[in-house]
Amino acid sequence: MRSILLHIFDDEGLEARLQAALDLARSFDGHVTCVQAVPFEFGVPSDSYLSKAMEMAAAFRASADRFQEELESKLAGEDVRWDWIRSSGDAFDEIARLAPLSEIVVLGARNPTGEPGLPSRLASETVVSVRPPVLLVPPTAASLKLDAPAIIAWNGSSECAHALQASLPLLRQAAEVHILPVRERKTRNNGKRLSAMDAAKFLSRHQIEPIITELSHEDGNSIAATLIDAAQVRKVGLFVMGAYGRSRFRERVLGGVTRDMLCDPATPLLLSH
Repeated sequence: MRSILLHIFDDEGLEARLQAALDLARSFDGHVTCVQAVPFEFGVPSDSYLSKAMEMAAAFRASADRFQEELESKLAGEDVRWDWIRSSGDAFDEIARLAPLSEIVVLGARNPTGEPGLPSRLASETVVSVRPPVLLVPPTAASLKLDAPAIIAWNGSSECAHALQASLPLLRQAAEVHILPVRERKTRNNGKRLSAMDAAKFLSRHQIEPIITELSHEDGNSIAATLIDAAQVRKVGLFVMGAYGRSRFRERVLGGVTRDMLCDPATPLLLSH
């Protein structure tokens, strides 16, 4: 994972995801590309608003300039390679453009804008639109603890298998790797899905010997809550899972594990679709 794409935005989670990107770069002798998107576009209904809109655009640029200078000064003192890309418009567009030649995308776990209790729109759009895995970093994370235990939330889906493959470089550094399938009363097409043993065999071919623990899904407790409790008990540093095994519309209407995990994860979360 030598090509690391990092979203730059002045929000509460910036320091945490910056440190995570730096930790990745040091572990893999990587390069961090910092992506700063600044919204300059304004809808101007008439000439009377043109002057004010121009003033607002100038203020945005000046603020972005100061922010960039501060972070570039900080990065200059770090022992990693980096570059800075600044664009106008929406961050997702620039991340999607650069992702094909990146090996991991590092985003904040919380909404950069909007309500913090809702899943991040940027994270949701990115994880289903780009090929590399997306690492969501909660603002409380002081560092990315790659040598701590890691958890793979396993449901046998292709999305989950893709996440497992994408996380291999990180799992090799983990103290332990836990595969956690959740037993449900109602299951869908389990006979057509990959088993936790299939996942363990795949990892063993890469010199990783995982621990399989089937979790019981208690009544009144969501699958996400069950997995989060298991992660806390094991003091994990990384949580790996597939994202959006069903449509995002159904996730919004009916709820889902991905949506629940995206709301406010306590542990760095590696997602792949």
